[in-house]
Amino acid sequence: MSESDDLHGRARQMREKAKDLRDAAEHTTDPGERQRLQDKARRLSSESEQVSGMASGDIYPME
Repeated sequence: MSESDDLHGRARQMREKAKDLRDAAEHTTDPGERQRLQDKARRLSSESEQVSGMASGDIYPME
């Protein structure tokens, strides 16, 4: 498996985790917990876009 394939797989896993977090946020009644889950989902989505971009050679990682 190539490094690009590894990065694509990692990006996919991050997107799936972000979706799970968004789903959990929709079902919680605690506003603080909802906000925390939504923030974490946004961070994971953003990171997955960066990882996906690196895998396709479009961007370089941010340092």
